Amino acid sequence: MSVRGKKHHRPISRRAFLGLGAMSTAALVLVSCEPRPDGDLVGYGPLVEDPGGVLDLPKGFQYRIISEEGSKLAGGAPVPGYYDGMAALPGPGNTTVLIRNHELEVKDEGTPVIGENPYNSSQPAGTIGIVVGEDRKKIDEFVASCGTSRNCAGGATPWGTWLTCEETNEEDGHGYVFEVMPDDPENDLSKTPIKGMGSFSHEAVGIDPETGVAYLTEDARSGARASFLYRYIPDDPSPKPGSLQRGGRLQALAIDESSRNTKDFEEDQRFGVRWIDVDPGKPNEEAFSKGAVRFRRLEGACFSEGAFWFDDTVGGEEKLGQIYRYLPENETLELFYEGTEANEIESPDNITISPWGDLFFVEDEAVKPGDKTNRITGLTPKGDLYEFGRCRLEDSELAGPTFSPEGQTFFVNTFKPGKTLAIWGPFKRRSAVRQRQMAYAAPPANLAPRVTDELAEVAERFGMSALEAAAYDRLGVPLV
Repeated sequence: MSVRGKKHHRPISRRAFLGLGAMSTAALVLVSCEPRPDGDLVGYGPLVEDPGGVLDLPKGFQYRIISEEGSKLAGGAPVPGYYDGMAALPGPGNTTVLIRNHELEVKDEGTPVIGENPYNSSQPAGTIGIVVGEDRKKIDEFVASCGTSRNCAGGATPWGTWLTCEETNEEDGHGYVFEVMPDDPENDLSKTPIKGMGSFSHEAVGIDPETGVAYLTEDARSGARASFLYRYIPDDPSPKPGSLQRGGRLQALAIDESSRNTKDFEEDQRFGVRWIDVDPGKPNEEAFSKGAVRFRRLEGACFSEGAFWFDDTVGGEEKLGQIYRYLPENETLELFYEGTEANEIESPDNITISPWGDLFFVEDEAVKPGDKTNRITGLTPKGDLYEFGRCRLEDSELAGPTFSPEGQTFFVNTFKPGKTLAIWGPFKRRSAVRQRQMAYAAPPANLAPRVTDELAEVAERFGMSALEAAAYDRLGVPLV
């Protein structure tokens, strides 16, 4: 069920929101957390089967479907499908404005994003904005940008806009990042590609609020020989809309050029990464030819408390996925977790850090034989893993996990059929301390990458952590 309000091309004041109709609620319930030996609480307890058949959640949590494919936007156009990446940004009057990607391309049969100021009128993708009130009910839903292709993921900026990314390298004039302003939808900025950030099969973006540097993941599409991790150093790092348009340097991640033969190692030698310049017009080709680090299929990303998190959805020996952590302060790359048959974690996609410091990620699509379930998983700074949600829609991936600015509502999408859910309950309080702890925490033992005794010895001998050594080892660097 959805609310029909008056047509608004921009978020409206809270006063104008009053009196709008109610929406249906599903799955009302109360918390049951598991205590650690030290008295801390791990997760939110076992999941309760959802009578609505959409998403199982822990006892004490409830959800509301605030947007559904096939319903109507405020102006009467149909809500398109293929829901993907999303951000929750502060709106006027204590509201939240969601900006959601729609991963449509010309060959898809789904309803296109129909707007008034498209980048390319022949392309069906774009972004939709949703204004959500303090009561977690939809107030308005509108087109935020249109005329793009395969808007997959992206990232919120520190100044309150959304960077929407095209996941394509097959169409002329596409494969770019666009900046979308929630308070000025479909403006000219939203249809101006940030060409300095490269033309490639973009996935997600995370921006370091201290430096303004943007880190970008690439999801290899047909024709690409590998996925690469990039960073964009803007010429104008000022935190305001349009600053990324003023040019900058695009670089790809590489391992430093020090000798990888252990007999040549020197005592106290420190291994790290380096960044190589690439042409924004052909970054994948140049990254490949210049020896940048090759990943398989990079997906979600986020930046939090000095750490950039990103994942490779089919990385690892068993192709069940990996999560990496990069620390720009000391240019350290770590393999934080690796999926195996034993740990039952697979295909990580969009990733975020919760307001209280836990890492949340959703699964792209189950890859184990017979497994058609996708989940929301939480990981604490103390290394405890828990399941927060389980999608009941068969073969539908979860996408776009994001928390409201005040931290008490969690939003997530189902890709197909497209649904946006607002979830609330007894979430823990915001904790900047735990967020910082997560940036430097060790992974739980069952998720940590397996490190041989030989590799561990080399790591200790030359001042590397086991997580660093594992990252280099998995990426083909012959440390042993």
